[in-house]
Amino acid sequence: MTTTQFCLVRHGETDWNAARRLQGHTDIALNARGLIQAKQMAHALKAIHLQFDVLYTSDLQRAQQTAQAIEELYKTTAIAHSALRERHLGALQGLTTDEAPQREPELWKSHLSRGILQDLRGGESIQQFAARVQSALEEIRQKHIGKTILLVSHGGTLDMMYRVASKQALDAEKAVTVPNASLNWISHDGTGWKVNAWADTSHLEDLALDNLDL
Repeated sequence: MTTTQFCLVRHGETDWNAARRLQGHTDIALNARGLIQAKQMAHALKAIHLQFDVLYTSDLQRAQQTAQAIEELYKTTAIAHSALRERHLGALQGLTTDEAPQREPELWKSHLSRGILQDLRGGESIQQFAARVQSALEEIRQKHIGKTILLVSHGGTLDMMYRVASKQALDAEKAVTVPNASLNWISHDGTGWKVNAWADTSHLEDLALDNLDL
């Protein structure tokens, strides 16, 4: 059977990340720290001699700016794909995690309880989000069967990819974290998905980590 490998990377830090402000589809740029993280991550990939056949990125600028560091170092061009965006968080977008329970108490409660049909008033439900991410993964896999795909996306999106690959229930609490600059590996052998490694930061051990510690 032919195995297709995915190496998943989360984007660098934004000012909204630092303020714990919910971004969703809001198109926020990397901050100065995030730009440094992106460059360090790209150099870490080069240091471990990571070879990949194609680079994909979410079309939101925080992911594209992170992918740009890889583009420059590897002399390649990323393919932007809107289906790799973070979940649309509806009325919660733009609120901090302190503001949300005050301004939108019922929505916040539903968000925390992972009600899979709740669209957060104008956003995506978890069920819709899962369908989008699974469809994007399958579309990309079918285009590059047997290849290694490097993919830059968002914390929530990569968590959903973990759920797809591990068959974790959509309404279950998060089982993993998605550290900045970690390498997260999933694969498909032609019959099904599996998680090969998650939250791997071993490639960063010999690099300055000051700007990677969120």
